[in-house]
Amino acid sequence: MAVITIDGKRMEVPDGRNVLDCALDAGIYIPHLCHHPDLKPLGSCRMCLVEVDGGETPVTSCNLIAKTGMNIRTDSEEIARLRMLSLELILTGHPEDCSTCPKYGSCELQTLIQYIGPKTGRLKMRIKGFRTEEENPLLVHDMNRCVLCGRCVRACQELRGVHVLDYRQKGLETYVGTVHEKLLADADCRFCGACAEVCPTGAIRDKWKEGQERRSKQDRIVPCRYGCPAHIDIPRYVRLAGEARYDEAAAVVREKAPFPEILGHICSHACELECKRGEINKSVSIRNIKRYAAEHDTGSCWRGKGKQLKDSGKKVCIVGAGPAGLTAAYYLRKQGHEVTVKESLPQVGGMMSYGIPSYRLPREVITKETALITEAGVRIETSVKVENPSLLLKEYDAVLMAVGSHKGIRLTMEGDHLPGVVLNTDFLRQVNLGEPVDLGSRVVVLGGGNVAFDCARTAKRLGAERVLLACLEAREAMTADEEEILQAEEEGIGIYPAHTFERITGTKKVTGVDFMKVKSFTFDVQRKAVIEKQEGTELHLEADTVIFAVGQRPDLDETSGLLLGRGNCIQVKEHSLKTSCDGVFAAGDAVYGTKSVIAAIASGREAASEIDRYLGGDGDISEKLAPDESVSPHIGSCPGFAYRERQESQLLPAEQRVANFNIADTGIGECVSLETGRCLQCDLRLNIAQPRLWGDYSGQEGTDV
Repeated sequence: MAVITIDGKRMEVPDGRNVLDCALDAGIYIPHLCHHPDLKPLGSCRMCLVEVDGGETPVTSCNLIAKTGMNIRTDSEEIARLRMLSLELILTGHPEDCSTCPKYGSCELQTLIQYIGPKTGRLKMRIKGFRTEEENPLLVHDMNRCVLCGRCVRACQELRGVHVLDYRQKGLETYVGTVHEKLLADADCRFCGACAEVCPTGAIRDKWKEGQERRSKQDRIVPCRYGCPAHIDIPRYVRLAGEARYDEAAAVVREKAPFPEILGHICSHACELECKRGEINKSVSIRNIKRYAAEHDTGSCWRGKGKQLKDSGKKVCIVGAGPAGLTAAYYLRKQGHEVTVKESLPQVGGMMSYGIPSYRLPREVITKETALITEAGVRIETSVKVENPSLLLKEYDAVLMAVGSHKGIRLTMEGDHLPGVVLNTDFLRQVNLGEPVDLGSRVVVLGGGNVAFDCARTAKRLGAERVLLACLEAREAMTADEEEILQAEEEGIGIYPAHTFERITGTKKVTGVDFMKVKSFTFDVQRKAVIEKQEGTELHLEADTVIFAVGQRPDLDETSGLLLGRGNCIQVKEHSLKTSCDGVFAAGDAVYGTKSVIAAIASGREAASEIDRYLGGDGDISEKLAPDESVSPHIGSCPGFAYRERQESQLLPAEQRVANFNIADTGIGECVSLETGRCLQCDLRLNIAQPRLWGDYSGQEGTDV
């Protein structure tokens, strides 16, 4: 340790530390612009000048190493004069448009201007004349705002080791750019965002998509984690999977979701829609990385570990053994509560077992992962139907309704009750229970969502010769995942988007469906469909079976004793999931309608937290399963990084897929390392220290020895 004095304050400081950082750590503000705590000192801005007893002239404190006996002054007439001159010279080439600048309010140069108060009127201003580069994805380069602090260059070269940015010359002006003014993709940029993070003026700044500015900084920087309903730490497990540390990667997923392999097969991957890599070429195949890690997980990082609080003496009953109910049960047991799950069907899993076909989600995967719930100490009773949950409060301290949405919707139209007309949920449940289903040779599915495609592709596998699917939405507005639509087309399923369902034809049995083309399809303020048809576009499709797949709802009525709302969903109080009956909570599809397994898991977690709080706990269900590790900021160069193609899942040929219910998608296999290498590692940016502005030091005192 060294003992120095700054502005009359004597202090102990670490050996080898520069005076600027020593002063800032002690709460003494010294103006600076080019300095950043994560970067090597440069001293180019000349803002951090100080005087040292025995020295002839002021020196930059960022380059001055503290030594015992130093007596340092951070302000004097000469220091003020030199700082003023340096700042005025910087401002001669800087735009005078603070109020319209995207960096306004968070610009470090702006705060220096307020602190020092330069008088630029006595200097000749110049216009640099650089064209703002907006052709690159994710980043905007506006060198007219650059003050040549060198932070971005040092971040790119020293901190990240990418070496894309450097100082360039154009006429008499120096600027920061790529060699030969290449686009960032062609210069092998890693798009890590470190340059934008350290830029003090907005010369390099983020190009946010609409709506992202309103998010928190963390959610903007790591949008995949924001997009995941359960907020799983995606960059962390992608990085671990890239290092072939699959146990740790799966453990990261399990910190927020107990079913990583199930999610690896059927997650709706909202994270991939948010992935920044998608703005460069294609998003990272996050779901497939999760699947590979889960398939190769030995459980060494999490089995028998994690949180398990002592018994609370409280009892909870959960109605429904779907993803929401099982998730809530798992975390409530970890909080120390005694948990019983009551399921009306003979098997657990909810729509995972009775709605999602086995060619998408193998039943052995469901069995393996749901078994962990009982291993955690949860009791599960199957083939038990609960009519009125309030009656359970005689035995339990709290009840959670997580009954899912197992009741299909039958549209009211001519012929809607003819023999041969079936509902999506009934059809898929029959198939998944192994019951015989007589479809005939011609099947028409009404609906355009994922469940509709599950029905259509299942019918094809059951031997239907011709399967057609029709929906109100236009092709680009269909709610099914694009991969589902494309795979169905490959399997020979005919798709008729933008068609109304006029009537189901037949007298004693279904013979077909009449349609008309849709000219426009919208919803009014009451969310009622407003459909304009195209005259003269009548179409008849013959059918032996018609499957309604236009949605589903909870199988509840007034006998439940709960207040129900739109779509037969249970009404809950905002942010608490409490129902109209005290002690009864609700979660999952039963609350918000049909969404996804990952959304149900997130809802189950929320319910577990709220019920734990209701029972006297703190509601904190968080746990750490994978080890916390510091990650090197040095990602290095990677030739052709921006052009690395996404590794797509390996699908069996269509003619093989439709022949049985075996898994159709074999994942990305050993290509997982190539795919993890496409990640931008956005989360590393959150580790970059935030600069402290002069206003942050107001009223702070140094630490005296």
